[in-house]
Amino acid sequence: MPKAIAPARIACLDFSLMKTKMKLGVQIVVENPEELDKIREREQDITKERVQKILASGANVVLLTGGIDDMYMKYFIESNAMVVRRCKKTDMKRIAKATGATLVSTLANLDGGESFEAASLGHADEVVQERICDDELILIKGPKARTASSIILRGANDYMCDEMERSLHDALCVIKRVLESKSVVPGGGAVEAALSIYLENFATSLASREQLAIAEYANSLLVIPKTLAVNAAKDSTDLVAKLRAYHNASQTKAEQVNLKWFGLDLYDGVVRDSVKAGVLEPAMSKVKSLKFATEAAITILRIDDMIKLAPGPDKDPEHSYANAQRSGALDG
Repeated sequence: MPKAIAPARIACLDFSLMKTKMKLGVQIVVENPEELDKIREREQDITKERVQKILASGANVVLLTGGIDDMYMKYFIESNAMVVRRCKKTDMKRIAKATGATLVSTLANLDGGESFEAASLGHADEVVQERICDDELILIKGPKARTASSIILRGANDYMCDEMERSLHDALCVIKRVLESKSVVPGGGAVEAALSIYLENFATSLASREQLAIAEYANSLLVIPKTLAVNAAKDSTDLVAKLRAYHNASQTKAEQVNLKWFGLDLYDGVVRDSVKAGVLEPAMSKVKSLKFATEAAITILRIDDMIKLAPGPDKDPEHSYANAQRSGALDG
């Protein structure tokens, strides 16, 4: 069987190419032993005809979710075609979507026969079998319908590979959020510090008890930059104070408005321009986190009553069952 096919015309089949057998419950009475041999030959020819129809459509790469008999494998080898058996159905769906193929579950047509149309084939620049580490992988390069990529993670053990997969998944989710929101904000606690300064100034303009609530909300926003500094083993008090001074200057002095992009640099323990450093966050994630945290706090504050269990019986030993029986309190 060839190791590389270029250009590739891919057939995705959701069935197996095994020897056809009669279904359970079917009984055939044979009077002539020669007819039994003809039945066996016909069972082999049914799958052989299916293979020939697949090859006649121009397919040179066949992907199967089931197995294939060795006796039918030779027809693909003679036609210089590649066959891959027992592929995962989830992988088959992705391959079909990327190459433009149709995942075929049966060859039956409306006329009562069997056929395989060339329109069901997918196309790619090359399908090649390569050995990476200890595994043999089938690589589909240059799919025609959609641009698709695969990332191969290699590590010393399964735990390292799992950790790499989680980190990569988080990174891809961040990119997804950025593309959804189409906007980013500076990271490193810059948003929380700027909101805290703005809300503190806004609270002083109110002459009601709402001032206290807004001031507490502004103070609670500083938990994020404080936690970032503590996790990096830095002086959170000093760093957050510097960060608040930068953002206060950006909001009160027009010539220092560029200081609003500043956030924490947890490697060196300083305050730096997060935009120039490339430390950014999706705006959608930041807005949702603030909304959810606020809703959770409001839900807790709405609880104004507590349900307590009734106090248990008196544990005084003088009122025990033994003392009551001795004193005759239980007598009628």
